[in-house]
Amino acid sequence: MAQLLNTSFVPSSSSLRRKPNLTSAFHVSGNRSRTHIQAKIREIFMPALSSTMTEGKIVSWVKSEGDKLAKGESVVVVESDKADMDVETFYEGYLAAIMVEEGGVAAVGSPIALLAETEDEIEQARSKANSSPSSPSAAPAASAEPASTSPREKTADNLGPSSPVKAPVSSGTGSVVASTHPASEGGKRIVASPYAKKLAKELSVDLGRVLGTGPLGRIVAKDVEAAAAAAAVSSPSGAGAGPAPAAPEKSAGVELGTVVPFTTMQSAVSRNMVESLKVPTFRVGYTITTDAIDALYKKIKSKGVTMTALLAKATALALVKHPVVNSSCRDGQSFTYNSSINIAVAVAIDGGLITPVLQDADKVDIYSLSRKWKELVDKARAKQLQPHEYNTGTFTLSNLGMFGVDRFDAILPPGTGAIMAVGASQPALVGTKDGRIGIENQMQVNVTADHRIIYGADLAAFLQTLSKIIEDPKDLTF
Repeated sequence: MAQLLNTSFVPSSSSLRRKPNLTSAFHVSGNRSRTHIQAKIREIFMPALSSTMTEGKIVSWVKSEGDKLAKGESVVVVESDKADMDVETFYEGYLAAIMVEEGGVAAVGSPIALLAETEDEIEQARSKANSSPSSPSAAPAASAEPASTSPREKTADNLGPSSPVKAPVSSGTGSVVASTHPASEGGKRIVASPYAKKLAKELSVDLGRVLGTGPLGRIVAKDVEAAAAAAAVSSPSGAGAGPAPAAPEKSAGVELGTVVPFTTMQSAVSRNMVESLKVPTFRVGYTITTDAIDALYKKIKSKGVTMTALLAKATALALVKHPVVNSSCRDGQSFTYNSSINIAVAVAIDGGLITPVLQDADKVDIYSLSRKWKELVDKARAKQLQPHEYNTGTFTLSNLGMFGVDRFDAILPPGTGAIMAVGASQPALVGTKDGRIGIENQMQVNVTADHRIIYGADLAAFLQTLSKIIEDPKDLTF
């Protein structure tokens, strides 16, 4: 499914001046503004899919050179710093020349392909592509095709009925079929179309066991459907057999001593972490008794409520009373009291880290908040989050309690005022008010804050309020 992003992709850099007969030829679905252009050959530029994106990787070309394109048709899948997005064509025409191959990286605003209005202009467009400077980045050498293989052969149309590669995977052996797609980073990452990922989830198909028939091994919808059909046919006959052996751990395939380049997402995380070092921060810790919220969670867990949603809700209600902790400083000279309380929650995904955002968490009921959280996590793991679903957080939660971590410090994300690290809830000996010794479940939280706008007393007051809400959580289920 194509992604929505209301922005135009006209490069602002003077180094990317367009020639009079060239113009941008694509958009991400949702941008419907139109400009009448007389040009017959148009450049397809690398889009800016998020406010922090500086470059993008070509995951796959949905279309091959020479294919006819219709308005609104998906042409290429681009990996931004946070998600994979389908990019649609803005005009009708022919995909004349691909300038950045699959697995290649290009700067935002740089040309990645040429679109010809008619078949007569295809050769002219290819000549322009051949005479232009070298593409921003070539596909990884490890997955390069032989020199004699033409671009058209490398991106053979995966929609044709005569494809010689079969999609079903043997379910009896349990062997894992690794994609050979350049963007799979040596098999560490499964490359599949967004719709194929969605279909795999609906049909309970393990994409790691599917052989892709798309361009250079990309998994497409028909591969998933074929794998699901094969599993349905083979399951009765295999009822007496033992379970298929588990897939080997990914780490087992790591070659020690090798240098591995960052993925696009890892590069974005690296930039953000370095940027955060410019902000003067401090940390405040607090111990919170969790017996009451643990009991509430057990009571309403069957209704789909998650502990993450409960913690996000409690945090949001505390921020209502302490708006300075929800504020942000971006220019070093002023700060903003954010009008919404949007709780970002750190989620580890394959190849990086992302922070899906629970927007207006103080206003949404706990059941809707839990459903929204599950939806966001599913989209994050499929790399299908929209920019507003991960870059609008005003306060961040990072929870490692599920791993048994009792306490840790988190790094402040750029553009926010505070982040709270949440540890595991564990039983502890405590002194009761009547002088006896009792046992309570307690968790440690540590808040890292921007000291330019938030002070120690602000965090202390906020943590006191948060503790009261968690220890008496009646307001969480209103």
